[in-house]
Amino acid sequence: MSAPDGILGVVTQGTGGVWRVRADDGTMHDASLRGRLKKTDTGRRAGGSIRRDTVEAARERLKLAVGDRVRLERDERGHALAIAEILPRHSRLARRAPGGGYGERVLAANVDQVVIVFAAAKPDPHPRMLDRFLVIAEANGLPARVVVNKVDLVEPEVAHARFTDYPRAGYPVHFTSTKRGDGLEVLRRALAGRTSVLTGPSGTGKSSLINALFPGLELRVGAISESVNKGRHTTVGASLHPLPGDEGGFVVDTPGLREVGMWELPVERLDLCFPEIRAHREQCRFADCRHGAEPDCEVRAAVERGEVSVERYESYVKILDERESEVVKW
Repeated sequence: MSAPDGILGVVTQGTGGVWRVRADDGTMHDASLRGRLKKTDTGRRAGGSIRRDTVEAARERLKLAVGDRVRLERDERGHALAIAEILPRHSRLARRAPGGGYGERVLAANVDQVVIVFAAAKPDPHPRMLDRFLVIAEANGLPARVVVNKVDLVEPEVAHARFTDYPRAGYPVHFTSTKRGDGLEVLRRALAGRTSVLTGPSGTGKSSLINALFPGLELRVGAISESVNKGRHTTVGASLHPLPGDEGGFVVDTPGLREVGMWELPVERLDLCFPEIRAHREQCRFADCRHGAEPDCEVRAAVERGEVSVERYESYVKILDERESEVVKW
């Protein structure tokens, strides 16, 4: 809505320096980012090392992202719109910059939940990769739910067996099929009235799923590359879409991710990002237990008793080793 202090709205998409903003009255506007708000490249190497001053500056500088609430103002002539202010966020979903870069990429702002979509087949699911997505959601303080799509391609018991660890860990799991309609109504209710980020590997059918849940959004859908059994990217950048119906809400469609990296997650807090491990860590003998070779580790004991799955524990150990190597590298 128009007001003396400008137009308030939410960022729905951004490419090439031009951002698409949905005003509170439902109108759409294209706007550039006012000069003083533009981010600069930070965290690059200088002389073989990370410049600490630019890293600290990056932490203080707010980078515009899809989902941000903004205030628009017109230029002196009253024509072109510019983003004059980025309003405070209540949450964000961020991951490490791709390519092993030093820094973070904010995928979306003001998020209520993360919905991680994997396929039952084509491409074959890799639960250990799912663990990484879940760790990123946990590290960002966001609730997560898992969607196993394309269940029409496998027998029901096969799909459920591959993902049995996740309900045990406390995550809601939805088994869906856009062709048969399996699980769509329950998932639709879980998205209504919330801002949900749909993420996951390429080719799992995220855009097709959104189209089936909310006809009319008509997101672009791509085919699976048979030669590599991976999806071709059809979403080139995150985009926010208002959901139809009286309950409102938004869904953020993100590009398929072929690598999942964590940024600034202290190694000593990694176990907090596994709910079933988190439930046992306080009973360990040592407060700084890494749940490896330390004596009287309650987490390892829980694994032996079957209260924590071996596969999820092994994921924790692998990610821990990677994070410790990265700390030494940086």
